Amino acid sequence: MSPARDPLATPPVDDADVPAWVAATGVDGLVDLHVHFLPDRMLQKVWAYFDQAETHYGRAWPIHYREPEQTRIDLLRGFGVRTFAPLVYPHKPGMAAWLTSWAQEWAAEVPEAVPTATLFPEESVTAYLGDALDAGARAVKAHVQVGGYDPRDPLLDRAWGLIAEAGVPAIVHCGDGPIPGAHTGMDIFAEVLERHPRLTAVLAHAGLPEYERALGLLERFPRVHLDTTMVGTAYTEQFAPLPRDWSARLVDVADRVALGTDFPNIPYAYAEQLTAIASWAAADDRLGAPFLRSVLHDVPARLLGAPDPVG
Repeated sequence: MSPARDPLATPPVDDADVPAWVAATGVDGLVDLHVHFLPDRMLQKVWAYFDQAETHYGRAWPIHYREPEQTRIDLLRGFGVRTFAPLVYPHKPGMAAWLTSWAQEWAAEVPEAVPTATLFPEESVTAYLGDALDAGARAVKAHVQVGGYDPRDPLLDRAWGLIAEAGVPAIVHCGDGPIPGAHTGMDIFAEVLERHPRLTAVLAHAGLPEYERALGLLERFPRVHLDTTMVGTAYTEQFAPLPRDWSARLVDVADRVALGTDFPNIPYAYAEQLTAIASWAAADDRLGAPFLRSVLHDVPARLLGAPDPVG
């Protein structure tokens, strides 16, 4: 009998390695907090935008999983993803309500998907968001950069309150990467958290490139988390490298780091994100295999599970 594979010492080289590697970690499948599925016409427009990434971002961004929808679902299943949050986001008023409805209907047809919602600063936000939360939405996506809105907008104040009361995670892209937006930055979102300290917020991309400031928010607000989306991969290290002491910095917040990948809109293989996470776990003995299992399954499963009671 061959010896058991050490998932820290032998991370996946490519996607073909992922299923066996996931099994070696001992988790009951992956839980991916940050995945994108969109109506096809909208997704094609998103991919067309990335086709012009050299103009928008100054670097190419080839979509690695430019596949039909069913193929993308099957790929996630093949990787060992047992639960995922299909995230949607608007870029103008009037989109968030129908995208939220679409996401809930779509998730109802895919066993591994949890129902999600999104928001935009508009008079109707509390109505459609409240309905979605009442109907069982398990995560809310807020994309400050793409939406071009200020998360401190008074129209969103009650919406943040609704999310906090429901105890579901708000997965918020509020960092300055890949390029700054009109209202991005950890300092700006900190004002939302100061007003809503009970908000369960997940800083998408670990706040990239403001990793230090993102960790500072975790120190101040016990319900704030990080997701791993694109962090530490060779592609991202070119323009937003992690601090040298990243693994050591994660020790105190190890139970607030969740797997996210941005599948399918990533310019590299899914395995690369898992390899990056394994490298963090291996770099500090205080993390190790327990941290790996926590990130890959336990923390995102908790976040996407039953809402925390608020009292």
